[in-house]
Amino acid sequence: MSYWGFDNHPHIGSLVIRASVVPSVITVFHRLYDERFPIRLMQPVDAYHGDDNASMAADNTSGFNCRYAVAPGPHHWSEHAYGEAIDVNPIENPYKEGGKVLPPEGAPYLQRSPYRPGMAVVGGVLYAAFTSVGWGWGGYFSDPDYQHFSATGR
Repeated sequence: MSYWGFDNHPHIGSLVIRASVVPSVITVFHRLYDERFPIRLMQPVDAYHGDDNASMAADNTSGFNCRYAVAPGPHHWSEHAYGEAIDVNPIENPYKEGGKVLPPEGAPYLQRSPYRPGMAVVGGVLYAAFTSVGWGWGGYFSDPDYQHFSATGR
């Protein structure tokens, strides 16, 4: 998939997702490309041996990863395990679980204002692209997951 990098040059990456969400994801990333929204890196989590923490630390935008959800209660599969979720620019869009920031390099981005390139914010290009196709954003979770967009909203 084509995307614009933070170096203001086009790049080609790979995103593994469920076949049924391909049309909406193509729509989203076509819009992001047209708007020159910067993405740091885009490769399957397999490049990190399925290690979500390593993928996030590399600021890798990714989709499918066969793993459990990071959520309270009994274990259940993440939306990533179904190929129906995408994490975009994890450093610029960290996940806050209690007092822990994932990835830790994203701590400066917990403060969502002022806007910095690559961030997901309400009214921004990234948020608008995903919500225009009916996807939900993890920024609204009780433990905000700013990088997370999913077809189901979970």
